[in-house]
Amino acid sequence: MKTSNRLLSLDFLRGVIMVLLAAESTLLYVRLQELTGREGVAGALVQQFFHVPWRGLHFWDLVQPAFMTIAGTSLYFSVQNRFQKGDARAVITGHVLKRSLKLLLFGVALHCVYAGRLVWELWNVLSQLSVTLLVAYVLLPYSARTQLLVSFLCIGVSEALYRFAHIPEFDQPFTPGKNFGSWMDLVLMGKLNSDHWIAMNFLPSAAHTIWGSLIGKILASSKTASFKIKVLVLTGVVGVVIGHALDSMGVDPIIKRTCTASFVIASGGWVFLLLALCYWCIDVRKAGPWVLFFTVVGMNPIFIYLFFETVGLQWLNGTVAIFTNGFTNWLSLPVQVLAVVASVVTLAVEWYICYWLYQRRIFLRV
Repeated sequence: MKTSNRLLSLDFLRGVIMVLLAAESTLLYVRLQELTGREGVAGALVQQFFHVPWRGLHFWDLVQPAFMTIAGTSLYFSVQNRFQKGDARAVITGHVLKRSLKLLLFGVALHCVYAGRLVWELWNVLSQLSVTLLVAYVLLPYSARTQLLVSFLCIGVSEALYRFAHIPEFDQPFTPGKNFGSWMDLVLMGKLNSDHWIAMNFLPSAAHTIWGSLIGKILASSKTASFKIKVLVLTGVVGVVIGHALDSMGVDPIIKRTCTASFVIASGGWVFLLLALCYWCIDVRKAGPWVLFFTVVGMNPIFIYLFFETVGLQWLNGTVAIFTNGFTNWLSLPVQVLAVVASVVTLAVEWYICYWLYQRRIFLRV
C-alpha cells in the first residue's frame, strides 16, 4: 500500500485552522465584535468565532478537535512513509517520543510567554497533543476495532471520573471549577484556569487523534474515493446525531472546556463531515489554485502557531497598527474600523511570511 502521495486536503484544512487561529491572535474577532455588537445577523456570525462560555457548541469549538484529528491523520501517513523508506520501528518510536517532548516543551513555554514569567501550566493544545499523539502512535499496529474500543474507553474513563470520583468540593461534574478536572489541575499545577479549561482533557480528546489515524488508514487504502467519502459522511452524521442527542436529552451536556463525551462525539462528527467535504473538493474534484492560500500555511503549522502566539502578540500586532492607523487616519474612519483594518493587515503579513518560507521550501519540523 503506497501512502507517500501527499493529500492536499489535509494541508488545506490544517491551513484553514491556522489562518483562523492567526486571525484570533491579531484580535480580529474581538474587534469585529466591537464593530458589529452581539445583535443581528452580523453579530451572531461573529459570535461563532468565540468559544461557548460553558454549555453548547459554536464553530470555534471545533477548531481544536479538527487540529487534533488532522494530527492523527498526518501521524498515520508519516509513520507509513517512514516504514516504506526502511526505517526501523525503534527509530520511528524515538522520533515520535522526541516530537511529543518538543510539543510539551513548546506548550509550557507558551504559557510562560503569556504570563511573562516562568509558570507550570498544561492547558495549551500543544501540551495535550503531546500525549494524544503518543496514544495514537502506540495503537497504530492494532486493528481498527481495538483502536475504536480504546478511543471510547478514554472517553468513558474521563466521564466516569467526573461523575463518580466524589471528591469533596469537586463532585459536581458539570459545574465550572467544581469538577474532577478542576481537582486534577490543583494536583498537577496547584492552580485553576480562570476560563475553566482543564489539563486532563488530553484523556477524552485522545479519541480525536486516534480517530484521525483511522481516517488516515482509510484515505491511504486502495478503496475508491466514493467509498472513503461515504465512510466519512456516515460516521460524521452518526457522531453529530448521537452527540447532540445526548445533550438535548439531558444525558450528557456538550461542554468543550471539560471535553464531555457528548462534546467529543459531536465535534468528532462535525470534523469527519468537514474532512469529507475537503477531500471531495480538493483531492477528488481538484479544486483550483485558490487552495494555495491556505496550504502554504498548512505546510508550516508549528512555525506560524508559535510565531503569532509570541512575536505576533508581543510585537507585530502593535507595530502594524502604527502604520495602518497612520495611513488611514485621514479617512476619518471610526476607531473600531481602524482596529479591524490593523488586524487584517497583520494577518496578511503573517500569511506572507508563510508564503515566503513556502517558496524557499523552509519548513519547521518537530
